[in-house]
Amino acid sequence: MYNTITDVAGIKVGHYTDLVAATGCTVVLCEKGATAGVEVRGGAPGARETDPLGLLSLNQIAHAVLITGGSAFGLEAAYGVMRYLEERGYGVDMGVARVPIVPGAVIFDLGIGNPGVRPGAEQGYKACLSATSGEVVEGSVGAGTGAIVGKALGRERGVKGGVGAASEKVAGEVVVGVIVVVNAFGEVINPGSGEIIAGPRYEGRFVNTLEVLRRFSGKVKPHPSNTTIGVVATNAHLNRREVVKLSQMAQDGIARAIHPSHMMIDGDVVFSLSYGEEEADINLLGGIACELMSRAILRAVDKAEGICGIPSAKDVRDGA
Repeated sequence: MYNTITDVAGIKVGHYTDLVAATGCTVVLCEKGATAGVEVRGGAPGARETDPLGLLSLNQIAHAVLITGGSAFGLEAAYGVMRYLEERGYGVDMGVARVPIVPGAVIFDLGIGNPGVRPGAEQGYKACLSATSGEVVEGSVGAGTGAIVGKALGRERGVKGGVGAASEKVAGEVVVGVIVVVNAFGEVINPGSGEIIAGPRYEGRFVNTLEVLRRFSGKVKPHPSNTTIGVVATNAHLNRREVVKLSQMAQDGIARAIHPSHMMIDGDVVFSLSYGEEEADINLLGGIACELMSRAILRAVDKAEGICGIPSAKDVRDGA
């Protein structure tokens, strides 16, 4: 167990990272096709191929999930993921061709680094080439390279977000794993203690986002440039309704660890993948996914490193 989503057999994760432009993308591969679901709770999402994951779709299947920087421009990276899968014979058999299904979602990272550089098809392909079924690098990598959290006083007063992961084995051989990219408007808190782990910076300390909004009501003009995107995978065999429910319950983990969350200016999205034949109760799996999502969010900001003048949460706590 690596404490990441790749603990689910058959799942691979790859990053493409551009530290100079402060952007990148992350791909979760489930090459043979997973029963997939999605839950969108943010008011400003940027996404593709989410409709095929709905309960009324024909297949409700995915061969990979893309999380990318570059805002809506970054969705082009999905074509590189599709090319990678097609070259290896993966996708829905349409008789004349196999068509890989690659849902994805974006974070807005154009306010840091070079806004003219965004992940494209080549970068999506490279992320696939780097994919591993082992330990996954967390922090300021992949789609989390340009992520920032705690933006109520402006992104320049926020701290670095990033990529985080977590996993757990339950009910014998059943595994649930999570990976998340944290680029939230609100602060990250410890669900147990309520302590702010990463948030808006004021006079060398973290402050409460809602208190900032209360104090400067009418003066703070938040932009819809914030997103937390997660992927939950399990080797349990879930039906179409259950895999959507897994996404819904995992979203609660975002609400536990990010305050406030699911705002009109956030684009919070959680994808879920059922990629195995183990038997388990969806209520247990969803509860575990919720806890893992919170845990992964905390890891994302803890593992992140400062970049482009934006400090990490560790830098702020250490007084750097």
